[in-house]
Amino acid sequence: MSHAGVDIIRELLADAGLLTGPIDDQRAAMDGASAATPLPEGVTVEAVTLGGRGAEWLTPDGIGRDAAVLYLHGGGYCSGSLDSHRELASRIAIASRCAVVTLDYRLGPEDPFPAAVTDAAAAYRQLVAEGIPADRIALAGDSAGGGLVVATLLALRSEGTPLPAAAVCLSPWVDLTQSAASYQRLADVDAMLSKESLDFLADAYLAGADPRTELASPLFAEDLSGLPPLRIEVGAHEVLLDDATGLAERAAEAGNDVTLTVWPEMIHVFQAFPAEILPETDESVAGIGDFLAGRLSR
Repeated sequence: MSHAGVDIIRELLADAGLLTGPIDDQRAAMDGASAATPLPEGVTVEAVTLGGRGAEWLTPDGIGRDAAVLYLHGGGYCSGSLDSHRELASRIAIASRCAVVTLDYRLGPEDPFPAAVTDAAAAYRQLVAEGIPADRIALAGDSAGGGLVVATLLALRSEGTPLPAAAVCLSPWVDLTQSAASYQRLADVDAMLSKESLDFLADAYLAGADPRTELASPLFAEDLSGLPPLRIEVGAHEVLLDDATGLAERAAEAGNDVTLTVWPEMIHVFQAFPAEILPETDESVAGIGDFLAGRLSR
């Protein structure tokens, strides 16, 4: 028996165009899908500049900015925006009892790899420079943003910058070769993604760069040691399943503290969908919030 909520979402996504057609159409579809979703009550939105890019602080009532979650949105490195992920990031802010700052990092094909990594690392360094200690910052992201979280950690580590206290990856895209077995194994049950759609986005983002370079595909990094505690969540019915499980396995083998949750029947970044359709959304976001709060609180 299939999951009733996933069946509803599958029907809604069939004609949404989120990951099909020209990139400009994908961008409009992703922003449009979130336009009608109201923000949770009790969150203040403030536009700022961070690392030379537009950003937004999403601050729950009664919460200061002595700690922060830097959130990196998904969208295949070619779409996604502050608008598309404002509601999800706000719910994470409430659940973690911590201010979240989202980043409008540069996108391909206009600004190809490694522009997104450069922007995310610059944003993190600015947070530290403005007085938030590294051990009071976490990184979080979904899909391409989840891969960007790991790539940013590797970039910061290589330059000797103190790493954040924790990181969260939701359905991370960490292998831009699309060579994992789950692409074939789960092709018929994934309601959102396909090898073909991700091949297209990877080509647009990489602009000829080697897809196996570690800042594009962190799964292939020679050394994943020294990372902060990492929470990885993925749906059992998405083609990126092997990206997530492979990352968890390699990071744990390198000696890191890794928590992996594979959600039965769930689809790509299910946390972005309404809990009225997918009750698992609230459970997942609550767990993410507790994970972050436990590592950022004093």
